[in-house]
Amino acid sequence: MKMNMPTPAIEDKRMTKRKVLKGAKYTFLCLAAFLSLFPLLWMLVSATNKSVDVITGRLIPGFYLGENLKTLLAKANLPRVLWNSLRNASVATIASLIVCSLAGYGFEVYHDRKKDFLMGILLLSMMVPFAAIMIPLFMMFGRLNLLNTTAAFVLPTTSTAFLIFLFRQSTRSFPKEIIEAARIEGMKEFGIFFRMYIPIMKSTFATAAVITFMNAWNSYLWPLIIMQKEDSKTMPLLISNLIAGYTIDYGVLMLAVTLSILPTVLIFLILQKNFADGIISSIR
Repeated sequence: MKMNMPTPAIEDKRMTKRKVLKGAKYTFLCLAAFLSLFPLLWMLVSATNKSVDVITGRLIPGFYLGENLKTLLAKANLPRVLWNSLRNASVATIASLIVCSLAGYGFEVYHDRKKDFLMGILLLSMMVPFAAIMIPLFMMFGRLNLLNTTAAFVLPTTSTAFLIFLFRQSTRSFPKEIIEAARIEGMKEFGIFFRMYIPIMKSTFATAAVITFMNAWNSYLWPLIIMQKEDSKTMPLLISNLIAGYTIDYGVLMLAVTLSILPTVLIFLILQKNFADGIISSIR
């Protein structure tokens, strides 16, 4: 019995079709990449131009970066604002990682029905908008004399249901044999957590660090309420002040936005591989 082999003409048509589909796919991906990167490119270019050039839509880099920086330094204490944002975001990230990882570890390692019920209540709390608890929080921190402090910025976000759930899901992939062996050797629970759990689960910690740092760095509404002194302002508040005037210097505004995104971009680039691994481990 003879097998029907494709003729050269049919094979050429198949090759041509594959090439067309491949070309269309790469064309679409290039277009999508351009549309995604264009706002960032426009922002970087605008930071080097005058306000008039930004309004007219100039897409060529200019020579006013130094002037825009001088104007920005004259309008605000930029080093102080950057330090406030960096300090608040760093402290919030470290505190959240410690508290939420301990909670997620406890929920999974000491698993029972009562903890499942409590976890369900925590997940339901994610449905409550922050605006609903903002006024009680402000009144509470006001009575404690914590306004304009890092503690007031950090405490409301120290424990979040999302991060606890992330660590709990990731802990399910943590080898339970390691915990049992360490207990047999006489190691305490905190020793197991800090000396074994954290090194093995570093991808999950990197994921949580990226998410928490970006949220804390870009936080606007809560700092707007509690940071009432000029020397306690953060970068989102500075950008908001630059927009609030009757005349907006768009070159200075774009420079401030560019400086604002640099730390978050740097953190993500450093931890991007671990970030992807942490997301994958949490959904297994």
